[in-house]
Amino acid sequence: MQSGARGYAGFFLVGPTAVGKSAVAQRLAEAGGWHILSADSMLVYKGMDIGTAKPSPDERARVRYWAVDLGDPDQPFSVAPYLEEARRAFETAARLRARLIVVGGSGLYVKALLHGLSKGPGPAAGARARWTRLLEEQGLPALQEALRTGYPPWYEALADKQNGRRLIRALEQAEAGVEAPPRTWTQAGEPHPLVGLNRPRAQLHERIEERVRLMYRNGLLQETERLLAATPGLGPTAGQAIGYAEAADCLRGRCSEAEAIARTIARTRQLAKRQMTWFRRQSQVRWIEVEKGMTTEAMAGLVAAEWEKMGATPVEL
Repeated sequence: MQSGARGYAGFFLVGPTAVGKSAVAQRLAEAGGWHILSADSMLVYKGMDIGTAKPSPDERARVRYWAVDLGDPDQPFSVAPYLEEARRAFETAARLRARLIVVGGSGLYVKALLHGLSKGPGPAAGARARWTRLLEEQGLPALQEALRTGYPPWYEALADKQNGRRLIRALEQAEAGVEAPPRTWTQAGEPHPLVGLNRPRAQLHERIEERVRLMYRNGLLQETERLLAATPGLGPTAGQAIGYAEAADCLRGRCSEAEAIARTIARTRQLAKRQMTWFRRQSQVRWIEVEKGMTTEAMAGLVAAEWEKMGATPVEL
């Protein structure tokens, strides 16, 4: 593992959901004896396996994974404990002289690894609980209205206004006295070289639909039912996760299974679009365009070749 500005560096593989990142990372990690650090904000939740396409127990038995199953789904999960886990991952990999692959599509986690946490003021005591309660009782529109009317610059800067977690984070910072969104809210400084996978839109949409339908066939409704029945069940963050929110509505009789599947497909496609928008701002992402029919082995070869040319990307831990 190469040393970065803070002593650690990793091999990043980014891109939209369902593009094939996880399979490529698994193949490379198995072949090289490497570790994998997930950069997916939903894989941190225990019990949310089918709807997050979490690595199977067999895959995790063959590769050391980090940042998976860290928290309970009834509790929110922030970037700070994720970075603590990432630090442990880099330290362990360095001690074992193993490379560390960072794979995922959560821009917030990738940005935190590349640039560290914001140095702005912390939220007031109880702020997160108060905004979380508003989300639980009145839904996303209430959070959106609070941010729009109380802190217009923050509302305008927020790209994903349908994300309750991001709305709460913006309200916390704005309420703490930050008059305007920091530059890192939309632009995290000089871009770092990363490797990314991309597919033509029609091909990606087809893969998303196949994945979603497979999740429902494999028991997403049953998994969601177990999570909802648990005490205290799904929290506001996990409860709004793509697939789980739709499955919960289906179980509560608010929509049919077919409607839940269609909504999950639509939301997943929207997520893929947002992910590509964010990563394209990283001007040094070296995109590998995946051709239809390309095997995982072929993709892995292209990714490995790019990593060897560019080296590891330094992280801020």
